[in-house]
Amino acid sequence: WALNGLLRYMSAQKLRTPKGLDWLESQVPGSDSNERLRALVQLQGLYSAIWCECVWQIADARNSDTKFIVSDHPVTIYNRACGPRNERCRGANDPDIRLHASHTVFPLDLERVLILTNLSWARNPYQAATGARPNPFLYRETIFNFTDVQTHRLLAEREVREINFIIKSRAYSFIAGARDDWLFPERHVSKSDWATFGDGYLLMPDPRSLAHGGEYVLGYEDGSTQAFDVYGRRPWQQDFGDFESDGHDALQRFQGEFARLNGPFRRGRSFQAMRLEDARDSDDFHEYHLGLSQPRPRR
Repeated sequence: WALNGLLRYMSAQKLRTPKGLDWLESQVPGSDSNERLRALVQLQGLYSAIWCECVWQIADARNSDTKFIVSDHPVTIYNRACGPRNERCRGANDPDIRLHASHTVFPLDLERVLILTNLSWARNPYQAATGARPNPFLYRETIFNFTDVQTHRLLAEREVREINFIIKSRAYSFIAGARDDWLFPERHVSKSDWATFGDGYLLMPDPRSLAHGGEYVLGYEDGSTQAFDVYGRRPWQQDFGDFESDGHDALQRFQGEFARLNGPFRRGRSFQAMRLEDARDSDDFHEYHLGLSQPRPRR
């Protein structure tokens, strides 16, 4: 129930804002305010399935003098291929959350931010950033795995400023912060670097916590069962269990590149076998990942 409440709250924070309501009006031309409010109620679960299937990461700014700002459009969508002047970002529009490289950014308080990344992108950032993730359908049942949530990522000040720059760039009219100087991330961050924040991986979860494939089977007291793969596909769907689009080789290569860029210490940690992952990879494990690293093609 807590998860459902959070998802509904985030949907309201994305849709029940001046920007969100203007976007709703563009989807229902000629509607009056009451019709938009009815649409808002009907669409409160619009993003829930897609968000549940993302890799969740809670990042922490406690080590940064700069903390997070908020905007009048507090659920921010960032896609490195869709800069502030991109046609997908004009007016009340945001990049579709179902595009591979679209991250959802939602500050939780001054020092913590929730970042949701499409699994297809976290496994394979070498594909087209604006391609559609597998199973992009919105209204459907799916599975959320709490143990896969990544925590313990401590952000450097530059990373916090880059996130603030993204939040400010996607705001509609207003931003707010506890200190005036936090409101001007552009003094430290360039719009021309939009696609390369954090070497292009600013918002990425640590891929060393990810595995290829994945299916869930649920059993009930009456003997019935349900099965889902990690993209929410069901056994009767043609692509159930098909993970070729985010292939094993791409994930391994990305794990190696991440190890080279960030060293042996994990940038985020999740639960594996009911225990929190170690903060540091063993020397053998780190050397193994370095051996997988290859130059990344830019898209």
